[in-house]
Amino acid sequence: MSYRRDEVKAPRLSGVPLRAFVSAIESPLGGPVLEKLITDSGVERFRHMPVDAPPTQAPLPRPEVASVEVVSSTALAERAIAKSDVSLETVAAFARAYREGKADPVAVAHVLNKAIDRLDDGHDRLGWFISRKPGQVVKDAEHSAERLKAGKALSVFDGVPVVLKDEVDLVGFPTTLGTKFLKTLATVDSAVAARLKAAGAIILGKANMNEIGINPIGLNPHHGACRNPWNRGRITGGSSSGSAAVVAAGLCPVSVGADGGGSIRIPAGLCGVVGLKATFGRIPESGVPPLCWNVGHVGPIGLTVDDVAAAYAVLAGPDAHDAMSLGQPPVHLTDYENGSLEGVRLGVCTAWFDDASPEVVAKCRAALAALVERGAKVVEIPPPDLNLVLWSHSAIILSEMASAMKRFTDEDPTQFGLDSRTNLAIGRHFRSTDLVHAMRHRHQMTREWLAVMKNVDVIVTPTTAVTAPEIPERALPDGESNLPVVDALMRFVRVGNLTGFPGLALPAGFDSQGLPISVQLMGRPYEEHLLLRLGKVIEAKAERRTPSIHVRALS
Repeated sequence: MSYRRDEVKAPRLSGVPLRAFVSAIESPLGGPVLEKLITDSGVERFRHMPVDAPPTQAPLPRPEVASVEVVSSTALAERAIAKSDVSLETVAAFARAYREGKADPVAVAHVLNKAIDRLDDGHDRLGWFISRKPGQVVKDAEHSAERLKAGKALSVFDGVPVVLKDEVDLVGFPTTLGTKFLKTLATVDSAVAARLKAAGAIILGKANMNEIGINPIGLNPHHGACRNPWNRGRITGGSSSGSAAVVAAGLCPVSVGADGGGSIRIPAGLCGVVGLKATFGRIPESGVPPLCWNVGHVGPIGLTVDDVAAAYAVLAGPDAHDAMSLGQPPVHLTDYENGSLEGVRLGVCTAWFDDASPEVVAKCRAALAALVERGAKVVEIPPPDLNLVLWSHSAIILSEMASAMKRFTDEDPTQFGLDSRTNLAIGRHFRSTDLVHAMRHRHQMTREWLAVMKNVDVIVTPTTAVTAPEIPERALPDGESNLPVVDALMRFVRVGNLTGFPGLALPAGFDSQGLPISVQLMGRPYEEHLLLRLGKVIEAKAERRTPSIHVRALS
């Protein structure tokens, strides 16, 4: 079978033409326009593609492991503290500075509050936050300082600043999902917020995101365009836009994002940091308002692989309030620090790998070579049908988001931004048979990818096909419809959401304009430890730079 991906051909719309288009597809007479749009994108072909699978996804297979090293974040970071690079303000660097008395959480809180005031306010704001409570940050830092002084730190995260995407509940804050109308305060913490609080982390605030997470660009019409710290004229990617930007800019070593179609990995890639979409259900979604039940994941973004591994150890594991998180194998990091990769098989589909800009391909090839140098072997794998992947993922995620937002679009669709209205209208137009058909293909594709991964341990691709595109300044605040850019950002990530397999995005170098390039590792279910292990090898060889917009909290 040959590699299949149709070129996305759609006009780039903004301003009055985009408003007119959205009004047309939302009108009672918009059905034919939507049907033509769907037909032109290939969905009519998709409707007739044969499939022999039920629509219910079977549970992902648990790995057969005789014994595993169940590692806590404390144990992991304890080993990292002694060898932490003080030039990088990682979780381990914060823990080391606090232990050695070279910094304290209260001073850090004041530095960061002041930095955020400067960077995220006024005409030149960077658009990284939706809501904050600086006074609460200081109070939490004071409690952390007392614990540290008494030698009763809750974990290595005690006093460490973190940021949450505004898609997860945090008591006393509204979970707006990036909208302007959702304002009800959360009364119970999400599982991820509760686990970070229990570890002593200081939550700086709620990060900006694409409205309802429906676009991978990072332009929010209500809370502002989220600007890339490497170049404020470039996008961050989305939908966890602010979550990636704050880590890259040094405001925190760890943040939390969510990923229904690359929304952790894309912004991590464009901002030059590390992002983990764990196995479906591995990190509980309790307290995350439902947007896309079958493809959504919540997970960590970090400055380094160690930071993501430490956060993964805190966040992952079953939660009684999330049925999908139950019945999973123990969370572990077996062989995480073993740099020898003898026997590890790297799956590469050359046509797919090379379907990116030349600079992206070259740096990702260098990352692949770093793994081979340590003993890994490259194995060619069959090409995916990215048309089928696109159609299946779109039918599922847009149908589910349209359902999740139905009561609000019934009230007044103009509450949403233009890009959200476009996607929600498409989601409402999909037929029930389209959704069932997509779910059947999803089940079949998952089984096919499991079969591929019997012969390889990890699949390697770029994370995005391009580096961060320019922000269309003239189209702000509404943004634009630019489907070719969306496809370039999502080309390599959709498979992980459809199958539920874990995926790790991490820096691979820079392009000629100094913008980050990212490589993606996708593994078998529940084998995050292997992705992180390989990530450390790539990270050790990749060039590291500091963005032009950057804060140091410890010095």
